[in-house]
Amino acid sequence: MTTFIWIVAAIILIGIYLSWTAGRLDRLHARIDAARAALDAQLLRRASVTQELGTAGVLDPAASIVLYQAAHEARQAEEDHREVAESELSQALRAIFAEAAQLEAVREAPGGEQTVAELTAAVRRVPMARRFHNDAVRAARAVRRHRLVRYLRLAGHAPFPLAFEMDDEPPAVLDDRSAGNRSGDGVAGRDAER
Repeated sequence: MTTFIWIVAAIILIGIYLSWTAGRLDRLHARIDAARAALDAQLLRRASVTQELGTAGVLDPAASIVLYQAAHEARQAEEDHREVAESELSQALRAIFAEAAQLEAVREAPGGEQTVAELTAAVRRVPMARRFHNDAVRAARAVRRHRLVRYLRLAGHAPFPLAFEMDDEPPAVLDDRSAGNRSGDGVAGRDAER
């Protein structure tokens, strides 16, 4: 009789563990979906601000065409080519804003300060959103690697999560961490004031 009780208790504990693991995996997949939606929104925002800047007429014509084309391709890219298109947009932004003179030309235009603020915010949020997405992917992959999860197919029919790999380094003149925080509202700005 006691052996039967131990077997039933072990089966119940295994069932609880499997249910908890399946629930955790489901929450991780939901977290990946939410992080991917946030990443898509930030990438779209960056491309939109860049496209507006390309059509504003404040940069020289060649720079405007390069920015507009890269942003347009990033917005229109199929899912298979999205990482490459977004990386090319990052490279175009770094090439155009390699010198602070281009940024100053944008600032001096009517509404330029707001445009620079929007672009700075957009290029700073993309790496954070990508990091959150890739962290969620990494956590889900760690759970899915367990043998028990694979053998019992606790992930169901959910596709294996893939990280979003792209070049997301912002231009140095737009990156407050490397150029010093001009607005004074970040950590670097507060530390410099002390």
